[in-house]
Amino acid sequence: MLHSEIATNAVPQKPDCRQAVVIGGSIAGLLVARVLADYFGRVTVVERDRFPSEPVPRPGVPQSYQLHVLLAQGLQILEQLFPGFKDELAFYEAPIIDWTADYRWLLPGGWAPRFSSEITTRSCSRNLLELIIRKRLTSKSHVEFLEATVVTNLLSSPSKTAVTGVRIRNGNSTETELSAQLVVDASGRNSKAPKWLQALGYDLPIETAIDSFLGYSTRWYQSLTGEPLDYKVLYIIPSAPNNTRGGVLYQVEGNRWIVSLIGVGKDYPPTDEAGFFDFARSLRSPEISEAIQNAQPISPIYGYQRTENRLRHYERMSRLPENFLIVGDAVCAFNPVYGQGMTAATLGALTLDWCLKQQNLQTSNGNLTGLQKRFQKQLSKVNTVPWLMATGDDFRWPTTEGGQPSLTFRFMHWYLDRVMLSATQSANVYKVLVEVLHLLKPPTALFQPSILAEVLRRILTLTAS
Repeated sequence: MLHSEIATNAVPQKPDCRQAVVIGGSIAGLLVARVLADYFGRVTVVERDRFPSEPVPRPGVPQSYQLHVLLAQGLQILEQLFPGFKDELAFYEAPIIDWTADYRWLLPGGWAPRFSSEITTRSCSRNLLELIIRKRLTSKSHVEFLEATVVTNLLSSPSKTAVTGVRIRNGNSTETELSAQLVVDASGRNSKAPKWLQALGYDLPIETAIDSFLGYSTRWYQSLTGEPLDYKVLYIIPSAPNNTRGGVLYQVEGNRWIVSLIGVGKDYPPTDEAGFFDFARSLRSPEISEAIQNAQPISPIYGYQRTENRLRHYERMSRLPENFLIVGDAVCAFNPVYGQGMTAATLGALTLDWCLKQQNLQTSNGNLTGLQKRFQKQLSKVNTVPWLMATGDDFRWPTTEGGQPSLTFRFMHWYLDRVMLSATQSANVYKVLVEVLHLLKPPTALFQPSILAEVLRRILTLTAS
């Protein structure tokens, strides 16, 4: 199923009297709630936190202090789901980024070329993105939020073949039952779905975990060096197998900058001030250390090291209860260094929309039988490309645990190394590479004749020299 095939431009079904429950008010959960609001008369989002009224971090999202990137594909989908979304980002002064003109990227072979393109987004904090989506949802009268509330278990039919709701506990430790015709788990990496399913007599899903032991240290700045910068994003990429260090400068709303230092293979960046600066000075380019040397910090230094890729293969299970779906990081969590998580959540929401449309075409009277299997299989297909991109790159590092790269991966590493070398000298190659990274084109675009010709020319030039 291609991205263009799951667009939400069809007229949605009129909401009926059924209730849907979403576990978790993460970005994935909010986007799922947006889709469900077109099909259900009542949608309830159950969230353990209390939501802030401003774009600030909340306890349930420890990584919210870290840099988050919304890819171009993700912003396009958000505009589909919430028309006028780009204008709201503009209202909050989220900068426009042209990802070939405003992006200074140090690849293994040198700096990437810079030129204007149509590959644009608005850069913002994850906190702002979540706030705007949540405000849009609260404007819908049939969407409600149960804050400071946790789901303790699933309710099921007597035969345990279908989920019928959830048991919840509020901040006063009062437990109640909440009935629903559909329950969606969007509770993230810490999802209790495997435990809940096991309690109902189902097998545990097979899990794949691939960990390059990458860590971040991040600090926010009100301003950087007094010298004017000619970019809005700068990325010094770590380079396997030996150069484990990298860093990012990223401008967000309010003319603030997020500065993240990256270390792979347990070469974790320090969180003390002196260590943070020394780590920045150790990078392949001095630009980050020079930018922060006399900068104005507005936050402590936050560390984050839970970055393994983790995939729960629900699509392979021979039996699962009806009326229970699992989405987002609860199914497939990526190493966040590749910036795919939020965009994958938007793709998951469109996948749900497509599956619900198919369900309505094939069944009557709101029957959801078969939706669970259809959705998990389709979601698995949608997650395939970002999963292969993230794990394929992590397999470059000799310290990575969770398996060994296949011959296919080894060939892709060899080929992509040459694509990246060509990208430093060819605007055409670089533009296609950026389009692939932003999930606007499939990875096969890197094998189109013009790219192959550039790569071959590069190989011949190096051989001749």
